Amino acid sequence: MSFFIRRGARGGGAPKRKLNGNFSKTFSAQSTSKQSKRSKKNKLDDNESIASTDEELAEENSRNKAQSETEEEEETAQEKRVRIAKKYLREIEEEEKDRAEFEAGAVTRRLREEYLEEKGRLRKTIAINYVGHNEFITLRCKEHKSSITCICLSSDGNILYSGSKDGSLVKWSVTEKSKLKAIVGNRGKTKSGMKSVRCLAISTDGKFLVVGDGGCKDIKVFSGDTLDHIKDLKGHRSPVSGLIFRKDTHTLYSASEDRSVKVWNLDDMAYVESLFGHQSAITSIDALSRERAITSGGYDGSIRIWKIVEESQLIFNAKSSGNSIDAVKLINEENFFSGGDDGQLCLWGCMKKKPLCTILEAHGKDEANSQPMWISSIATLLNTDLVASGSRNGTIKLWQCGENFRSLNLLFEVKLTGFINALAFTPDGNHLIAGVGKEHRNGSWWQIPEARNAVVIIPLVHKQKTNK
Repeated sequence: MSFFIRRGARGGGAPKRKLNGNFSKTFSAQSTSKQSKRSKKNKLDDNESIASTDEELAEENSRNKAQSETEEEEETAQEKRVRIAKKYLREIEEEEKDRAEFEAGAVTRRLREEYLEEKGRLRKTIAINYVGHNEFITLRCKEHKSSITCICLSSDGNILYSGSKDGSLVKWSVTEKSKLKAIVGNRGKTKSGMKSVRCLAISTDGKFLVVGDGGCKDIKVFSGDTLDHIKDLKGHRSPVSGLIFRKDTHTLYSASEDRSVKVWNLDDMAYVESLFGHQSAITSIDALSRERAITSGGYDGSIRIWKIVEESQLIFNAKSSGNSIDAVKLINEENFFSGGDDGQLCLWGCMKKKPLCTILEAHGKDEANSQPMWISSIATLLNTDLVASGSRNGTIKLWQCGENFRSLNLLFEVKLTGFINALAFTPDGNHLIAGVGKEHRNGSWWQIPEARNAVVIIPLVHKQKTNK
């Protein structure tokens, strides 16, 4: 039984058979040979034989013409591919020349890294160089009156978007450390306002910003530049809990408390298909370049990788039962992390059903009740060995992945006050950004009165930059 439901079939009918010159020539030769034999045996009607031969010659000429046209088309397509490849190489050369560290072999190195990234085998060993952090930079504004619930960064790391429990949405300049635009939240008092921003995602090109409103079941689509509202995507039966764009596309994956994942095409603002399998509300979703998504199933204790093209899924079950997996995050195409209310930080590989490494009570225990500190957020620096985890006690821990992703080593801690509801590394690895609140992003079980609802930029200190 398929776990996928889609609006229409992916493609119908048998694949078109391409014209093959060798096949046509063989058929023509056999036909001519047979006709020649028949003409030798039957000499009673020479005119009919000659007429038949003329027809075959005409057909042969027609086939040769078609073959010639096909070969020309194939050559034109090949020339087009070569032209596009040369254009791409020129673009890379120009980009690399603009960088201060441009050196011989930069283009070759970049092409190799892009290939390894696509295959999930790119790994830059940089974590060992991180030794601490500088003074925090706190971003606060009047729009964010409640806890920060989520953040997302533009592909260049210069623009930051943050959402709050009060329904406000703010666009920041990371370089200028200032607010650019804002949408005021009104806790659902009017139909046009958002009750609570629960999740955010920005497309790679920055064109679309999508928001999951905790007060409704729709996905709100905004302009990433102006924050103008574009459209509401309807289809989920419960609030949306996670959003992510497939890299370099306008394909959107959404996860919801209705236990489904939906695929959308934002070029057409259209629903594509639904994916089912989780037995509990989905809590988190992530994706990179491949046509697949990864989700955590909350209290069903599972993590699932959805293979869209193959129409299948891989299921990973956590060891502990009765606990919720609240966050899942890819570090490359083959490895990912998970964390939840059992306090375990788990490192996984796509080819293994069990974690490659597990840190029990990664953030210690709560002295009040002797329970593990929840892991409320995870951030990874893509295609490296650096990961960060945040907890409800305000502690952020930075970790180094060991060889072959078989171990985790603690680098250092960052102490803040409040719930660490969201984390994100800037693409250059120079900053770690945290969304901090007085309450947990998904509830108000308890508060930390002394905490400040804010976005905190943490400048990271490292000995040197490496590009291994």
